[in-house]
Amino acid sequence: MKRSIIVVQLIGCLLLGISNVFAQGNTGKVTGKLTDKKTGEVLIGVTVLVQNTAKGAVTDVEGRFLLQLDPGTYTLDFKYMGYQTKSISEVQVKPGQVTNLDVALDEPKSKELQEVVIRGSYKQESINALYAAQKNNPSISSGISAESIKRSPDRSTGEVLKRVSGASIQDNKYIIVRGLNDRYNTATINNAVLPSTEPDRKAFSFDIIPSNLIDNITINKTASPDMPADFSGGFIQVVTKDIPAESFLSFSAGLGYNSQSTFKDIQGMKRGGMDWLGFDDGTRKMPSSFPSSRSKYVARPNAEKIAISKDFKNNYGVSSFGNALPNMNYQLTWGSRSRLKNGGSFGSIISLTYRNAENINPSTRTDFDNEKVRSYNFSDKIYKYNTSLGAIANFTYIKGNNKVSFKNIVNRIFDNVYIYREGTNVDANQAIIGHGQDLTEKSLVNSQLEGSHKLNKKDWKLDWNLNYSLSDRNQPDLKVLTYSKPLSEVDDPSVPYKAQVPVGTANRNVFRFYSVLQDNSFGGSAQFSIPFTIANNKQLLKFGGQKLYKTRMFSARALGYIKENFSATDESLLSLPPDRIFAPENMRENGFMVDEITNSTDKYDATSDLMAGFIMFDNKIADKLRIVWGARGESYYQYIKTSDPSGKRIRQTTTWFDILPSANITYSLNAKSNLRLSGSQTVSRPELRELAGFAFYDFVTYSSLLGNPYLKRAKITNLDLRYEIYPGVGEAITASLFYKRFKDPIEQKVDPGSTPNRRETTFQNAPSAESYGFEIELRKKLDFISQDPIFSNTTFFTNFSLIQSAVNLTGVTTDVTNRALQGQSPYLVNAGLQWLTPDSDWGLSVLYNRVGHRISLLGFPGYADIYENGRDILDFQISKKVIKSKGELRLNVSDLLNQAAIFYQNGDDRKRYTEGVDQVINSVKFGTNVSLTFSYQFNTGKKK
Repeated sequence: MKRSIIVVQLIGCLLLGISNVFAQGNTGKVTGKLTDKKTGEVLIGVTVLVQNTAKGAVTDVEGRFLLQLDPGTYTLDFKYMGYQTKSISEVQVKPGQVTNLDVALDEPKSKELQEVVIRGSYKQESINALYAAQKNNPSISSGISAESIKRSPDRSTGEVLKRVSGASIQDNKYIIVRGLNDRYNTATINNAVLPSTEPDRKAFSFDIIPSNLIDNITINKTASPDMPADFSGGFIQVVTKDIPAESFLSFSAGLGYNSQSTFKDIQGMKRGGMDWLGFDDGTRKMPSSFPSSRSKYVARPNAEKIAISKDFKNNYGVSSFGNALPNMNYQLTWGSRSRLKNGGSFGSIISLTYRNAENINPSTRTDFDNEKVRSYNFSDKIYKYNTSLGAIANFTYIKGNNKVSFKNIVNRIFDNVYIYREGTNVDANQAIIGHGQDLTEKSLVNSQLEGSHKLNKKDWKLDWNLNYSLSDRNQPDLKVLTYSKPLSEVDDPSVPYKAQVPVGTANRNVFRFYSVLQDNSFGGSAQFSIPFTIANNKQLLKFGGQKLYKTRMFSARALGYIKENFSATDESLLSLPPDRIFAPENMRENGFMVDEITNSTDKYDATSDLMAGFIMFDNKIADKLRIVWGARGESYYQYIKTSDPSGKRIRQTTTWFDILPSANITYSLNAKSNLRLSGSQTVSRPELRELAGFAFYDFVTYSSLLGNPYLKRAKITNLDLRYEIYPGVGEAITASLFYKRFKDPIEQKVDPGSTPNRRETTFQNAPSAESYGFEIELRKKLDFISQDPIFSNTTFFTNFSLIQSAVNLTGVTTDVTNRALQGQSPYLVNAGLQWLTPDSDWGLSVLYNRVGHRISLLGFPGYADIYENGRDILDFQISKKVIKSKGELRLNVSDLLNQAAIFYQNGDDRKRYTEGVDQVINSVKFGTNVSLTFSYQFNTGKKK
């Protein structure tokens, strides 16, 4: 059913796009946005006139205008009641191209000046509008534009986010802001809250959104009342591309080479015929003859169990699929804009994306007991087959003071991972060979209907949003097969490895696992904006509400193979290779059969319901001081239905109500600089999975994860101080100090009762914690060195964050008095150089990123915390426009240094990794990626 929804939406999006009629002539277009220079508010109903012509336009509800003009150079006049008229000259219009002109209008300083016309050039006004946009965001934030995304080697939004000041990415998809764990972030896409894509953590997998579909990304680091309050690190706003300025059809195609994977032998368990498209064709499906519950199976006699066991596919076999092909990515994007007879306009952007990759990641994994004695030592080869299929379809209608949009994202990610493991298990006195397959299917369907309306001549405004999200994560037939023999016979080839098939009850060494997780989210929000005036200064009152209702359904089945008859089992079967050992003929008396070990905790249903309201004032006090302040009230309800290990039904209900004030104060020191002060209270609530008693065993990490039903929500106090200066167009220098105090922060830890071979992790509340630090950001052109084009066309940028954190462990442990927050990095560094020729024909980017070491998993007395080491990541891109600038070639090199990701326990008092001293728990290398992409944009429609 879920697959049908996705396919129907993909087909529907494409058909809706094909139905649009393109119309584009030899004329050019001028488009832009009108804002108040002092507040940044959009101006609706501004009259735009083209001198010496009869042509003009009026800005819409977003403050945007569009003019279609013959090629030439024009002067445009912008008139709006209560503002000084502005006349902009030297506006060049080229055939078939769009000229963007954003304009910031000034209020007159006195009534006598209202008729004065402010004159300027196109270049000057572009700079003025940029200054206004940079300075007028009320909260402390950082962002990245579509143009910056285009000039980086990033293919997914997850990779893009690590370029933003104070941000980093974990596992190439989970965002870390100011070094804080990803649980302290909240994200929206087109104003709708994104659901968690992971079953075991509060995190959104940003790798599912292709980077070239993003219009802009903003990371707000301080709260305001109109934002969701469930964050402390960052509130990430992702905006996908909307109604285009002109009709177009573009495509891109790329091939990629991985230094340790491409053209190397790729292996894995049997693939299905639809894997390349991102769907399982039934190859891993549980047989229909298998009973629907454990109780219906375990009560059956062995003869019936053997008959059912024969129905399971014999798909443990390992095959070579030849040499790994180059990574592939394709995208087709269709945009249209049509003027309607009623004076309105209708636009759409539809895009289909396909990516496929095969990679090999060598890895080591080990663990130590409480006495620091090695318990096992494994060498893994991880073979990954990934397919990503996605679509975006945005449709927008604008007429005058009204805008309505219908926006959709559909994404499917298919991760098929095969792990080949060799090594020794000292605790068990065994040499082992292991085979594991973990197929994960992730889907996201997000649909939104939103509107923006100017309600009257007083510029009252209503913004609303209705949204639905379906997020699911399925694991069909996760498989593990482990062979072993005694360590004393590891060098004796005459002693075979034997499968660890147990007697009586199945175990995790030879098992199959099936799970289904589905989240449904239903949301809506509305907010009113009412401007008013006090002492000739414009003010704004904003109030509104939000509703977000979520349901989650999770169920799992854990199965394994056992010996049918301990005393008479044919022991020769244990030495058969993976492709033969569980063949139907071996499901028999004195052979094998399937056993079920599903626990009563392996299923849970959950619900959450958020109701929120806010009131916010945006007060302008004199010319230099602005205060955005107010409060947000949030009522949050959580319900979980599950069972304990004994089978007893558990229903747990939790309700929190919080009043969360915030204030952002901005003082404009001069036309190019601000001083900002911010204070707020926010929360971090436990995720549904973190409360559930379900324990999931992960063959890769050799550990299980268990929820904690007694978790409390964390409450955070945030303080920020920032100085910012904008010395030139596209340039910025900022410096920030910040402080956070956490009450009951949620952290992930290793359970003290576990052992290396039975490692179990869970969640806990620490009593309190503090985090404080500073961050600096610099973005500057190198023209101060020389006016030579090589310098004037080059921009240097860097951002650096230094953070300290300490957890109060009073009453939790007597072994350690304080430590850093779990997941908190002590520093983050981003840096780069970007060079563009004036006509943007050539482009060059060099980018660097590093995140400091951080606690990945908390230990316990006698077992040290596990740290993740920092990595230096160096990326490079060169681009060239071709075919009359309609095409572009891009050569990307990412992770040029190819440093291993290392997780370790300290062997001395230092926290940083010391090779040869620290105990390495896990290391993995990803390889250097080299890709070449060609993109081309067609002219569409009829010529005049």
